[in-house]
Amino acid sequence: MKCKVCKRPAVINLRAQNRGLCASCFDAYVLDRVERTIKRFRMFSRRERILIAVSGGKDSLALWDVLVRLGYAATGLFIDLGISKEGYSARSYEAARSFAHERGLTLLVERLKDWWGKGIEDIGCKILCPICGMAKRYLTNRVAVEGGYHVLCTGHNLDDEAAVLLLNLLNWQIGYLARQAPVLEPWHRKLSRKVKPMVLLTEKETALYAMLRGIRYVMEACPYAQGATSLFYKRILNRIEYRSPGTKQRFYTLFVRYNKLFKGIAQQEREGLQECEMCGQPTQERVCAFCRFKEERDGDLGREVSEGDKV
Repeated sequence: MKCKVCKRPAVINLRAQNRGLCASCFDAYVLDRVERTIKRFRMFSRRERILIAVSGGKDSLALWDVLVRLGYAATGLFIDLGISKEGYSARSYEAARSFAHERGLTLLVERLKDWWGKGIEDIGCKILCPICGMAKRYLTNRVAVEGGYHVLCTGHNLDDEAAVLLLNLLNWQIGYLARQAPVLEPWHRKLSRKVKPMVLLTEKETALYAMLRGIRYVMEACPYAQGATSLFYKRILNRIEYRSPGTKQRFYTLFVRYNKLFKGIAQQEREGLQECEMCGQPTQERVCAFCRFKEERDGDLGREVSEGDKV
């Protein structure tokens, strides 16, 4: 197959767009795709301070690389959950640290153990994914707000968003549907503005970009993610996409266009927001989920948020 732009040998076949691209043209395509997404959804400007939630995986590191190349001031934040199985957290941190060090970028580090007094493996839960997600959302939001960042970026790609959307629609999770968007505006002074600049790129595209750019990342999924529901829905959508290229993008972008139908529900949730009695973070309950879970496990949240450990 030849590149549809320059006729050189293609490195990828974008079946949804019916065209192949060579390495150089694909690189330009990714940069343009992300830049257009940022402008289309008015995510942020080059004058704003940007914090990127970095996991050590391909998506977040690729996003950091793209934003820096596009001229945005971006700082990384790594949440060390303390996953010792297969050395996962240590390897993930090293990937993020090496990426930042080689490019002269700043990486902030927050360790769950410093907040709870224990790592995520020590909390006594059989299923860790929900607890992991809750902890990362809490810590990334708090660091972003108290660190004075204008926006918090995550590396969610099209496959991620389409899978979550299918799951939420099949179960009619109205609250989640109301909050699923490329940009989530803060409706409380202690909530950060959250954006997803890679949301219109597929997982295959971000992986190829990382490979072509020589980005070293942790390829394996978290050892505790086996059997995760999201992976099941991704496989379903991949089968549909194979039969009907472009389905994922149509599914997600049309939802984004019409998700204003759920805005009323989101407004009701915002009106019931209050500040946690223990840490002061936004919640709909007297005590937020993070502090409630910590309290149940006899943890300790007596640590003030800081700029973290800079690399």
